[in-house]
Amino acid sequence: MKRPLGVSLISYFYIFGAIVLLFSTIFYNTDANSIGISERFGLPNAPERLFRVIVALFSLIMVYGYIRLKKWGFWIMITYSVTFGVISSLLITIQSQQPYTGNLILSIAVVAYTIYVKKTFFKTGVQ
Repeated sequence: MKRPLGVSLISYFYIFGAIVLLFSTIFYNTDANSIGISERFGLPNAPERLFRVIVALFSLIMVYGYIRLKKWGFWIMITYSVTFGVISSLLITIQSQQPYTGNLILSIAVVAYTIYVKKTFFKTGVQ
């Protein structure tokens, strides 16, 4: 079965994001005014560099299942996008900044498209 173009584009976008996240782990500097990823996920006391690596590796595992059209990839992508969208919407109400609005829009688009192509993940015979 042929993979939908949108699934490929979303997967490549998340792969790129995971690579950037891993790369930024090397050069990450703590700033008193910046909010790290761990704090955005509601874990302000978690070590930032370790959390970045964990999120990047989780994203790569998620994308593997998503790009291979696995059922678990579908469900993890939906869960991750909804979670990230909720976090972004909460941060929009607290800080009212543009990057969080973009993250929210991306999360909504990923969830909508993934649900739209749901049949490709649940067809019998797809490995």
